[in-house]
Amino acid sequence: MGMSRQSVVQCLRAAVPGVLPSLLMCDFGHLADEVARVEAAGAPALHLDVMDGHFVNNLSYGFVVVEAVRRLTQLPIETHLMIDQPERYVERYIKAGADLVTIHVEATSDPVAVLQQIRAQGAAAGLAFNPPTPLTAIEHCLPHCDSVLVMSVNPGYGGQAFEPVALEKLRALSARSGERPLLEIDGGIHAETIGAASAAGAELYSVGSAIFHAPDYRTTIANLTHTAQQQRKQT
Repeated sequence: MGMSRQSVVQCLRAAVPGVLPSLLMCDFGHLADEVARVEAAGAPALHLDVMDGHFVNNLSYGFVVVEAVRRLTQLPIETHLMIDQPERYVERYIKAGADLVTIHVEATSDPVAVLQQIRAQGAAAGLAFNPPTPLTAIEHCLPHCDSVLVMSVNPGYGGQAFEPVALEKLRALSARSGERPLLEIDGGIHAETIGAASAAGAELYSVGSAIFHAPDYRTTIANLTHTAQQQRKQT
């Protein structure tokens, strides 16, 4: 693990609105170059998607890639675990270098216990939920979350179309009184959707295709950040 829980939360809050490159869409044949490029482009943190082929119908990568990325950068690393029974693996991902570990409420019978497990290991704890899952399913977990990841696609594959139901959930979460977790959105985020996500209350944005399919990472991240910032000022 690179940072303390408090440090990574402070770092991410300072980055709002923060565009987090999702490495699932990068060129893994040139991983070191890709990490260096997005870091030089101003990314405040990195988003790594772990898929098990069971909770979602896709496989991605595991501990070894997280360890490799950790060696390449000092940026905060969010590891988004799209896996069943994440409690079996969270400690291992934290040891691999994850600063923020995000689990799915749908993937475990006791999400509060897993969130507490993550925090006990010194990492920040995130909770994700899918488009069909109602907000009521996570409300009891919020006091144990450092971030909430609102999925705007069904998880498993990059390049999917944005689902507007995510905006309703973001509005409800951002309207809550008192201290609340950081609000992140993941899925179909690009120049045409980031503004609406920001206006709805999103603070962090996991972005894959829109960055890694663009020729200039710096310009893309800057433009996305600017659009999100302008919408935040207007709301």
